[in-house]
Amino acid sequence: MSKKGKKHHYHFNTKSLTFEKVKVSIKDKVSKVLFIGAAGLVFSAIVMLFAYNFFSSPKEKMLQREIDQYKLQYEVLNERFDRINAVLSDIENRDDNIYRTIFEAEPIPSSVREASYGGANRYAKFEGFDNSELIIKTTKKLDILSRKLYVQSKSYDEVLELAKSKTKMMSSIPAIVPIRNGAGKICSGFGYRLHPIYKTLQMHPGIDIISPRGTPIYATGDGIVQTPGGGRLSGYGICVVINHGYGYQTLYGHMSRKSVNEGAKVKRGQLIGYVGSTGMSTAPHLHYEVWKNGTKMNPVNYFYNDLSPDEYQKVLELSSKVTQSLS
Repeated sequence: MSKKGKKHHYHFNTKSLTFEKVKVSIKDKVSKVLFIGAAGLVFSAIVMLFAYNFFSSPKEKMLQREIDQYKLQYEVLNERFDRINAVLSDIENRDDNIYRTIFEAEPIPSSVREASYGGANRYAKFEGFDNSELIIKTTKKLDILSRKLYVQSKSYDEVLELAKSKTKMMSSIPAIVPIRNGAGKICSGFGYRLHPIYKTLQMHPGIDIISPRGTPIYATGDGIVQTPGGGRLSGYGICVVINHGYGYQTLYGHMSRKSVNEGAKVKRGQLIGYVGSTGMSTAPHLHYEVWKNGTKMNPVNYFYNDLSPDEYQKVLELSSKVTQSLS
């Protein structure tokens, strides 16, 4: 009799017409166990593979959230680049059309402002990722913005130097009357005048300002004293020539004496000598000339710092009258 609770398997023998107990060998039992175990392992692997592909782990979810955040930050960064680029474009426009125009500088060519970085493979290292297009787009914008900022910075450096040079130039260009208002009067202007000695019409390359002997004479712009002939030029007597730079020179002739030495740096309004009648002169006066790139100009056109529009017009009319010069 079998032990209570133990199950036995039987099969029906058709020959003997009886039920016979099925005997299971150890090998069969082991094979069955191994088969069940293998099936379990296969099933577990399938379940894990399914879960891996269709369900995210907490770590994967965290990483995905970080990726989404980075993607959002890239998109926000792109929008900021667009806004900054718009502001920079306005600055570039003002630089080319206002600042550089004021200082007589050529606009910066767009080919320089928009010049690209590197070659075609500059962004190859960003290829092959899920968000490669976004990353490359953002990097390109950053490169373009960096280039434009660099060019604009160099432009402002140039404009600053131009401004400094312009300030120096404005203080160097002859712009005042060499004798104080009320101390002298223009008696002969620029152009053809009757020569006081030869009594013939000759070109008078400056203006004559009649004034008492010893009246102070002032430099009309910043510069350096550079008088040819050791301070005496034929016909001009004791004189001073100032090189103002930027193509400008001024001459002050027929002085009684001068108060500056050769090579001295002078400022606009600085005393340089006194009215006299040396050289080919018939009366005490200052003969004043302005040269621009070697060409003698009408000095009256450079009195704009000292005279109001009405005063300037009166001086212009007076200097245009054909009279006898004093030198």
